[in-house]
Amino acid sequence: QVPVVESGGGLVQPGGSLSLSCAASGSNFAVFRLGWYRQGSGNQREFIASIGSGTDILYANSAKGRFTVSRDTDSKTVHLRMDNLNPDDTGLYLCFVTGGAIPRRTFWGQGTQVTVSS
Repeated sequence: QVPVVESGGGLVQPGGSLSLSCAASGSNFAVFRLGWYRQGSGNQREFIASIGSGTDILYANSAKGRFTVSRDTDSKTVHLRMDNLNPDDTGLYLCFVTGGAIPRRTFWGQGTQVTVSS
């Protein structure tokens, strides 16, 4: 098991910004990919963004142009900068980490709540 811990959620007004972070621990776990999903009131998970190595970055259409995902040089920490937030961005933001020996495994954090409301 690889612990994954998110931080940085909160309440923000429409049009505002928020930054999330996620760190995976475990010195013997080689991280291949990290990213974020959002879980809304219906409990469905929606892909937001992910990052592998170098320029291997993916965004959901809803995140393009507003969100920026980045990865620290330690390779086990990922950040999500969210700008121009709107109420549809509200939800529980869940971080995932994929890595280890093939077949790679994916671990999830508990999530951090983001609420966009005036």
